Amino acid sequence: MSVDPALIEMMDAVFGDYREKHASSTTVERDPDLWRQLDELGLVRLTGSEERGGSGAGWFEAAELLAAAARHGVRIPLAEHDLLACWLLEVGGVPTDDAVRTVCVLNKDGLADDVPWAGKADRVVIGWRADGGYRVADVAAEELTITSGANLIGEPRDTVAADVAALQGMPVALGVITQLRLKSGLVRSIQVCAALDRILQLCIEHVASRVQFGRPLSKFQAVQNLVSDIAAEAALARAATEAALAVGATSNWSADNLGFLVAVARSCAGHAASVVVRNAHQVLGAIGTTREHRLHEFTRAALAWRSEFGSTRYWDDQVTDSALYASAGGLWGLITG
Repeated sequence: MSVDPALIEMMDAVFGDYREKHASSTTVERDPDLWRQLDELGLVRLTGSEERGGSGAGWFEAAELLAAAARHGVRIPLAEHDLLACWLLEVGGVPTDDAVRTVCVLNKDGLADDVPWAGKADRVVIGWRADGGYRVADVAAEELTITSGANLIGEPRDTVAADVAALQGMPVALGVITQLRLKSGLVRSIQVCAALDRILQLCIEHVASRVQFGRPLSKFQAVQNLVSDIAAEAALARAATEAALAVGATSNWSADNLGFLVAVARSCAGHAASVVVRNAHQVLGAIGTTREHRLHEFTRAALAWRSEFGSTRYWDDQVTDSALYASAGGLWGLITG
């Protein structure tokens, strides 16, 4: 489904203007002024229902928002807040307020590793196993034990510990937690694809303007091969991601083959990142390894995001297991739905 071009242009302008005024940093902080601006534009709860104060948009619009932020190198927990944490509360009928939220699922020891933005959020929506199912609670960050951490690009990725016996949570079905896992995985695939597209753009701009031995780099066949491989891998990852997004959004995240499609998207994006990052740094040479050049903002982001909410190896295994379970007779149906 198409998204209003004016909305896409507005999103791009907001993040583009922000990056012109704010340089990248090794430590990522959530900018309250930017968050306030996005809130005033109705982008903080873009997919929330209008009855609950949201904008009533869907995942296609949300994907464009995430891609715009990623393209401009703006780090902000829009996906964690809107698409994951607040969605989970809305499913359970729990009202939300203006607090900034993130989400995690605890293991049997009451721990969750690499929780995005936990130390910078006001509240953490926590899921855990209980009574043969799952329960979910909306907990103030100060009530949790949070150990700070960060990923390759400096985004907060913290360890959260909680005493689940002291939490008063609401019961949720296993299917809701499964949806949370798939949505989380797809969020990162969308962001990786946006980073790969930006890397491709930077490479094309470089080879078109950089002259070596009397002609542009784009005229050298070896360079052309590197850039064409970048374009092919980025396109494959984007196609797989868009296919999973379309099925998820149009089936209300209940299609039988959705898990397979999300796994394929994450697998393609993960492997594409390896080729794109390697080739891009070869294309740009020494300038591409400097902090002054923006390439590292996107190559490191792609490598960081592909390992979150499940590693590339994990999603590879999900693809394999789904295909083996479907057998030869059911594999085509799994692919086509």
